[in-house]
Amino acid sequence: MTLTSDFGAEDGYVAAMKGVILSRAPGVTLVDISHTVARHDIAAAANALADAAPCFPPGTVHLAVVDPGVGGARTPVVVVAGGHCFVGPDNGLFSLVAPRPEAAYAISDPGFCREVVSSTFHGRDVFAPAAARLALGAAPHEAGPPVALSGTLDLARGHRVVHVDRFGNLVTDIADVPSAARFRIAGRAIAGVSQTYESVAVGALCAYVGSRGTIEIAVREGSAAELLGAGRGSAVDVEEP
Repeated sequence: MTLTSDFGAEDGYVAAMKGVILSRAPGVTLVDISHTVARHDIAAAANALADAAPCFPPGTVHLAVVDPGVGGARTPVVVVAGGHCFVGPDNGLFSLVAPRPEAAYAISDPGFCREVVSSTFHGRDVFAPAAARLALGAAPHEAGPPVALSGTLDLARGHRVVHVDRFGNLVTDIADVPSAARFRIAGRAIAGVSQTYESVAVGALCAYVGSRGTIEIAVREGSAAELLGAGRGSAVDVEEP
């Protein structure tokens, strides 16, 4: 089972979720994807899931909690996609890793929650017990009735930066461009697609095909985000030869 949240490491919130899971599913393997997602940054958590979740074996349960609307109208859900189960709020968190889910179910069965559910800590009281039930072999549909996911991400599309990683690399939604393409972002031009960071000098900008198969913009041994003052939503112009 994997865990992703914006809870950080300063408080006991992550440990509380793990305690609930291990109390109900002793011996389950827990792998942290990230708990240092910026507070309330659903898009950043969605990107972390999209990077990591597909690398886990089929049948993995992924618990994700970045939930600014906890206790509100958003629905707690189990999402089935690609042989994996995703547990968390329906707020766009799963829209990158499961853009076309095979099924989704509202978590409403009392057996998938703790006996007392706090209105402000569904990670501990709803999502952790639900993930533990799935890890023990419960079928996703046992969580509750089927639902159509309604949560979306507010991401500008069309030659844009969609994510900034911790190295300051700018991950874009640009794919399938020739190696001789030219890119322009924040008034700076980049000629051609590099194979590696070492294709350019230290401190120089480069564009390359990243691990997701889309164009990323980086500074060798530096931060493209800082150099360019660019971030999520920044436009990238592409000129193909």
